[in-house]
Amino acid sequence: MRDRQHIAHPTYLRYIDKLREYYAASGYPMPYKWVHFTDVPFTPLPKPLSECRVGLVTTAFPMSVAGAERSPKEPYAMPTDPAPDRLYTQDLFWDKDATHTDDVNSFVPLAAMSEFVAEGRVGSLAPRFYGVPTDYSARRTEQRDAPAITELALEDAVDVMLLTPL
Repeated sequence: MRDRQHIAHPTYLRYIDKLREYYAASGYPMPYKWVHFTDVPFTPLPKPLSECRVGLVTTAFPMSVAGAERSPKEPYAMPTDPAPDRLYTQDLFWDKDATHTDDVNSFVPLAAMSEFVAEGRVGSLAPRFYGVPTDYSARRTEQRDAPAITELALEDAVDVMLLTPL
């Protein structure tokens, strides 16, 4: 019989400490430098949500068609219809013992967004959803990935973006 410990309040992982320890153990000369912005680019909606076009962004990868399990870590856009049956998630950091990512709608909620459109809660769903496969480079995120996703969203006349990272 396993000895259980009853906890009065939730515990959590100290990700900042864990990452600092990882960098030190890996031989990096400096600790990880956390990105901090004093200015956050959030903005009020330009119109009611019921009139907005909504785009979705995920950190999952498209499945590769060339034999490899996943495609390169590049920003991408894929049609929202038909929704993909699968996306590559195996090297992302989610609890693989507690759950799975077999249901794409659990992390790219295209079906739910389509229902919201039908109900009039949102104006429309963008014709494509967007992906930014996870890469722990603030420079790459700011200088390459974010501008690429912004360009794709502007092409699709997106008003509001929903981020669904894994």
